[in-house]
Amino acid sequence: RRKIPTVRSAPRDKRDLQHLSFTLSINTTFPLIALTAHNSKFKEKEFTTKPVGFSHSLQRNRFTSFSDHVTMEAPKGAGGRRGERKKAISKSIKAGLQFPVGRVARYLKKGRYSRRLGTGAPIYLAAVLEYLAAEVLELAGNAARDNKKNRINPRHVLLAVRNDDELGKLLQGVTIASGGVLPNINPVLLPKKTTSASTERSSSPKSPNK
Repeated sequence: RRKIPTVRSAPRDKRDLQHLSFTLSINTTFPLIALTAHNSKFKEKEFTTKPVGFSHSLQRNRFTSFSDHVTMEAPKGAGGRRGERKKAISKSIKAGLQFPVGRVARYLKKGRYSRRLGTGAPIYLAAVLEYLAAEVLELAGNAARDNKKNRINPRHVLLAVRNDDELGKLLQGVTIASGGVLPNINPVLLPKKTTSASTERSSSPKSPNK
């Protein structure tokens, strides 16, 4: 004789709904169906055989009614008086920068450069890095435009850095890969100007034709 499955009644106290686990135990021939309070949607499993004295319609009605109680929204903190959550504003937007201030702050803390770190240090460093990047990109873009190119390559970056006094001094010991060198020819190797010889030849009379 098969056993009729029993359903435990759900507690009516609202505080018990937080840690509620509603389990329907059936005979070993049927699978175990569990409904937890953490799942918002319940997928009903089909039985292999229909149990005696327990209809599918009754089972479906019980689960839907219980899921309505489980998915009930819990009251918000402070008696539900908390308003809507404000939209998060990043530190970069507050400082008016494009470089990530939060990431710079994380790297400064992770690097252990000092025991203490001020709140303005990552903002200052991000602003300096943004200024240097903008300066190099502007000069490299001018070099690319002079060479009639639409894309900046390492050659344009090197020309921009080496032709600028301050950036050249800052990046004096830096090697830019695939950048090449500045075009430079030693004046000694240039051909000498023969202005005096040319004037003498022009002033001398031409020999008569034979």
